[in-house]
Amino acid sequence: MKRVLVIHGPNLNLLGGRRPEIYGRATLAEIDRDLAERASALDLAIESVQTNHEGEIIDLLQRARASHAGVLLNPGGFTHTSVAIRDAVEACGVPVIEVHLSNLHAREPFRSQSLTAAVAAGVVMGLGGISYVAGLYALSILLEKRPPAARGRAYTGRGAPKGSQRPRAKRAE
Repeated sequence: MKRVLVIHGPNLNLLGGRRPEIYGRATLAEIDRDLAERASALDLAIESVQTNHEGEIIDLLQRARASHAGVLLNPGGFTHTSVAIRDAVEACGVPVIEVHLSNLHAREPFRSQSLTAAVAAGVVMGLGGISYVAGLYALSILLEKRPPAARGRAYTGRGAPKGSQRPRAKRAE
């Protein structure tokens, strides 16, 4: 069974009570329970962690390289500010799907830029807790297509890790 790490960033521990008009009424525990049930049906195991600390997110991403097949990441407010988390996603070596409960583009202008999106395999947002579910399904499909020998190398999000494509033969002119 492949393992998926779910990283919930800052303030997500307050779900269910914090700005329900934006983030919904589901608690983090409810989202995690739903993910675990759906993961089981996909023959995946979920490990969920919530942290308010940037360095801990970086540590988790670095460890995921050796212990997990993929990552669902909601970087919370660090989405817009953390070059360090962006670099950790890029170096992770396993596919990372960025998820957000709200539609960042429908909110304050500063939230429309995600530093991490460019290095993630994909981004799902704006669907409340369904964003996590959609991200999980997308990740399961990516993991089916990913060759086992690719683990540990940078993931481009295009089906094969960087450096795994064979060089093309030069054509005679």
